[in-house]
Amino acid sequence: MDRLKVLQSLTEGRLIPLFYHPDAGIAFEIAAACYRGGARVIEFTNRGPFAHEVFASLRKQLWKELPGMLLGVGSVQDAGTAALYIQMGADFVVTPLLRTDVISTCNRRKVAVIPGVSTSSEIGIAEETGCELVKITPGDVLGPAFLKAHLAPCPWTRAMISGGVTPDEESLKAWFQAGATCVGMGSKLITADIIERCDWTALEQSVRRTMGLINLI
Repeated sequence: MDRLKVLQSLTEGRLIPLFYHPDAGIAFEIAAACYRGGARVIEFTNRGPFAHEVFASLRKQLWKELPGMLLGVGSVQDAGTAALYIQMGADFVVTPLLRTDVISTCNRRKVAVIPGVSTSSEIGIAEETGCELVKITPGDVLGPAFLKAHLAPCPWTRAMISGGVTPDEESLKAWFQAGATCVGMGSKLITADIIERCDWTALEQSVRRTMGLINLI
């Protein structure tokens, strides 16, 4: 997938459900529920033994059964891991750190990369290396005020928020009014209770409701 189209989908979709599950079948059910709820971009978190094998299975099934669904990988810590997931079809790569080796690997393959940043200086470095979108993290520590203050002198920054975002109007409005481009949401959206009960209808409804709130802002 062309990285410019991926970045456009992230910008237009505005919500990125993110999750990890060791079972490929459950991972697909989560992705399918998000898809039915209106999400067209999801992030699989690189955690746990053999996470890459789960990702590979999920990637193949999404291509066959959920047309148009973009699948990225998160928590990528080094260039080798980035290359592994790119080889398995990752549409974008998210790293929790400002890792120039990960950025270089993704740029070489023209795959969208979103580095984690915590200061304005880190944002500037990421943008100098060609990153069109950065991940403000930890969002629950930095808060919307940080993003708003950064954008005042640097209005060109496009930021995804990770952590500290909940699927309610108050939280979503605070971040998007501060200038967020999109938000990543994990356990607050794809709750442990939903997964335990395999209540995919509830997840579909939660995603649809959250996207509806975002579209009203």
